[in-house]
Amino acid sequence: MTATGTPSASWKDLVAVALLGTDRRAPSGVAPGRSASSALLDAAAAETVRRRAGLRPGRAAPRPEPAPEDPRPALPAAAARRLVRLLADRPGTGGGGRRGTAPDLMELLPQWLAAANARGFAAPAATLPALLDAARGRTDLRPAALEFAGPRALWLARLNPDWRFALRSTPGGGTALPGPEETGRIEKLWQEGLFAERVALLAGIRSRDPDAARALLESTWLTERAEDRLMFLDSLRTGLGPRDEPFLEQALADRSRNVRSTAAELLSALPGSALAARMAVRAAACVAVDHTRDTPTIVVEAPHECDAGMERDGVVSKAPPGRGERSWWLGQLVESAPLASWPARLGGRTPEEILALPVADDWTGELHAAWCRAAVRQRDAGWSRALLGVPSAPEAGGPGAVSLAERAKLLSTLSSGERAGWVAGFIATHGLSEAFQLLGVCAVPWAAPLGRAVLDALNIARDAGSYPWSFSGVMGLAERCLDPAEATRLDGLLAVPEEPEDASPGAGGYWAEAFQRLGTTLRLRAVMSEELGAVRDTAG
Repeated sequence: MTATGTPSASWKDLVAVALLGTDRRAPSGVAPGRSASSALLDAAAAETVRRRAGLRPGRAAPRPEPAPEDPRPALPAAAARRLVRLLADRPGTGGGGRRGTAPDLMELLPQWLAAANARGFAAPAATLPALLDAARGRTDLRPAALEFAGPRALWLARLNPDWRFALRSTPGGGTALPGPEETGRIEKLWQEGLFAERVALLAGIRSRDPDAARALLESTWLTERAEDRLMFLDSLRTGLGPRDEPFLEQALADRSRNVRSTAAELLSALPGSALAARMAVRAAACVAVDHTRDTPTIVVEAPHECDAGMERDGVVSKAPPGRGERSWWLGQLVESAPLASWPARLGGRTPEEILALPVADDWTGELHAAWCRAAVRQRDAGWSRALLGVPSAPEAGGPGAVSLAERAKLLSTLSSGERAGWVAGFIATHGLSEAFQLLGVCAVPWAAPLGRAVLDALNIARDAGSYPWSFSGVMGLAERCLDPAEATRLDGLLAVPEEPEDASPGAGGYWAEAFQRLGTTLRLRAVMSEELGAVRDTAG
């Protein structure tokens, strides 16, 4: 009933009256006439309020369990305020490629999260929704953001469908990995968990107890699907050692070609394995030194067939389009043979001396590229150095480094200091135009020689009158990776330089702006580090 005592009309009836007009049809309980239009509006207003405010009572449901406690120490107050500002920032929308002088806070968030996780801090409860939203929008943030957010974020994720990704990203449906002593939980999760949960469980156990992880995998190996066996086998890369060889040898007989190939690759990364020895014999039969020539020369006789034994040991018989079968087979044999076997086979020569030998019949590229892949697979720093050559060589062309991607892989086998030194030498000789991939494998923060080389190269590019946009990738890396202590070296680069006649118009102003942003970002990173260290320093 309405306030006037007339029965209330349904919204559908009121719409029908409005469409027909009150001259032809009046609202229920109202006589036709001039008052019908006012009655229609009154009824519509009352029904609108009822529709907005009315709610059918829901069934009673149990209250959710309280959120778990996070035992980690709280963030320092200054760091907590900084986190709120980082999460509130949004990527700039300025046009024309000009970013201004302000730091990009969203690009600093991954580094801030890594530092907070390294110090073992807990996320403030009020920031959890924003952390989950940030991780939802950027998959690269998820591992660090979820680690920092901790168990309370998983509790929230169960209540909001938008955050369910957090549960999928965490083994055990949002619970912590079972501890080593929780054999019952380990067995239950391994037998009943989702595939992603089982992969995460196996990886977690492998990182702390390689033998236990392998035993867990062996317990169900024969009943797993081929695609699952491949993913599980890949987890053995962590902590790979001689004790894995018997299991991997069995996997060489797997019915899946991909599983066999992965097992063979892992065995070839163990120079003392039986497979590596078999590959050494095969490869040695294909490569030798001919001393009858004026200059000792490597001669190659590639395999004429891919026999059953080679296929069992992971050699793929069918060559990809554009590749000859014999060269394809040769490359696989050489990359799987232990690098330590070549000096004895090739006259006691060092890797540098072997790579300096001429190779007959245009086999140089194939042979050296295979040695390059072997050096990366076997993590052999000696061969990597020889294949890289000196960074000041023309085109930085080491004997086997035929691409920047291969050089980056070879560099990854060296220590962080040696890696930074080589890349610094490369930049000093060849500039920054091809250095982006190489900088990506260097440890952060960059060592002082590398940081100086990058800044010197940027300064040279500025003096040449180039636009800084051509170096935006390197500049972005510098903002994230340059040691904050280098900020003082930027003070001399903030002035707008005189532009040469052939310079791009306005380039000097853009460079000054870019260097000012870089300096501001480095100083902000230094402040962020101090803020995160405040509690630990005072508590220590």
